[in-house]
Amino acid sequence: MSTNVTRADFDQVMVPNYGPASFIPVKGLGSRVWDQDGREYIDLAGGIAVNSLGHCHPALVAALTEQAGKLWHVSNVFTNEPVLKLARALTDATFAERAFFCNSGAEANEACFKLARKYAADHFGPEKHEILSCKNSFHGRTLFTVSVGGQPKYTEGFAPVPAGIGHFEYNNIDSLKALISDKTCAVVIEPVQGEGGVLPADKAFLQAARELCDQHNALLIFDEVQTGVGRSGSLYAYQEYGVTPDVLSTAKSLGGGFPIGAMLTTEKIAKSFAIGTHGTTYGGNPLAAAVALTVVETINTPEVLAGVRAKSQRLIDGLNAINARHKVFKTVRGMGLLLGCVLTDEYAGRAKDFVKAAEKHQLMLLVAGLNVVRLAPSLVVEDKDIDEGLARFEAAVAELIAAGK
Repeated sequence: MSTNVTRADFDQVMVPNYGPASFIPVKGLGSRVWDQDGREYIDLAGGIAVNSLGHCHPALVAALTEQAGKLWHVSNVFTNEPVLKLARALTDATFAERAFFCNSGAEANEACFKLARKYAADHFGPEKHEILSCKNSFHGRTLFTVSVGGQPKYTEGFAPVPAGIGHFEYNNIDSLKALISDKTCAVVIEPVQGEGGVLPADKAFLQAARELCDQHNALLIFDEVQTGVGRSGSLYAYQEYGVTPDVLSTAKSLGGGFPIGAMLTTEKIAKSFAIGTHGTTYGGNPLAAAVALTVVETINTPEVLAGVRAKSQRLIDGLNAINARHKVFKTVRGMGLLLGCVLTDEYAGRAKDFVKAAEKHQLMLLVAGLNVVRLAPSLVVEDKDIDEGLARFEAAVAELIAAGK
């Protein structure tokens, strides 16, 4: 059987729920990627905010290689050293006192939402079960998490969906006030809406949400799947705002490319997940935990976090300079190294066209909805790669404008 594959094979053997790019990456190093034909790309997509230390970072390669020679999997019938070290590192660095590990952001959010309902049932009774989240939010693709997410397009064709879920306007505290009640068990917020357009929360909005949750004995859950582990310029974005949640989900950057997710919470709340109430076969396995520990130890330093802020400003300045010349963005917004270029009305609905144009110039970018071009590069992306990426992006923008289509 031939081992040669091409992009055309995708259409023959894969379920068609993705529409991947026309090239196949085969090698990566830092913020550079090479395809099957040896063409070199600048990666400012970061695996959708996953490759927090770029491709094949030597510390991660070493951690994975070392652990691979020791122990791969034992299940949660046992514990293991790497997962305990990772849990200690995360609890030492955050508000949390307890950690639960899984394999993805969706699973981390699933655990958050189940814990919120279990905690409310334990302390207040079954009537306190309603979960409130923001319109245009995104919390994962399981039936529960996609229902909590505030984008109806993702639940089309999957009804009936779980009940007891409501949605309020992001950055609109009056909208939340109109929904929250003593039946509310949790309020879920992304400090920066990622898939919803790279839209940061107002500090006053998060502060008011915290106060409302306290008034109604509801848990405040922050979905930091996309903003967590240094991407905001702090280890977690809640630290940027000075607003502390009761429960937090984290994934993506946590593994630096190796699948892992986690739910972080306090000792009191964690008690509602007694033995047998929730679980996962692979969650917290030694391979993932060893890599994630190295990620956290590498990123959670003053030098790297300061570097995120400096690189963010370099990107913003460069994007604004491009816009000054070509007038294609309404604004550049976001936090740290999660940035979104909001297209002008003239180019509304065409974010994917900009990404495809960039691909032709060997640059990897993302969309965040129809109207936002998203950048989520490595947190240690080199300045020369930022500058080269911006140059390629400007060439793509100019070409798209010149084509007039």
